[in-house]
Amino acid sequence: MDYFDDWRQDAACRDDDPELFFPISEVGPGARQTAQAKAVCARCPVRTQCLEYALDNGLSHGIFGGMTESDRRTLARRTRAA
Repeated sequence: MDYFDDWRQDAACRDDDPELFFPISEVGPGARQTAQAKAVCARCPVRTQCLEYALDNGLSHGIFGGMTESDRRTLARRTRAA
């Protein structure tokens, strides 16, 4: 894939600290970090591609496409059930 055809070039988080998207937890102090990361994702033009990347590659940690690992597990369960 050509570097400039890569969807990640258009990601809203491209210039953010990657640590923002890997909170220690989704509760307590991590909840604020999770909310901040999801806010970045909410304005991202390639949010769908990011989520698909996480799902296709079985990424179990971090926030991708506006979804935490628990959000992605719930989505996967619902998809399997449907």
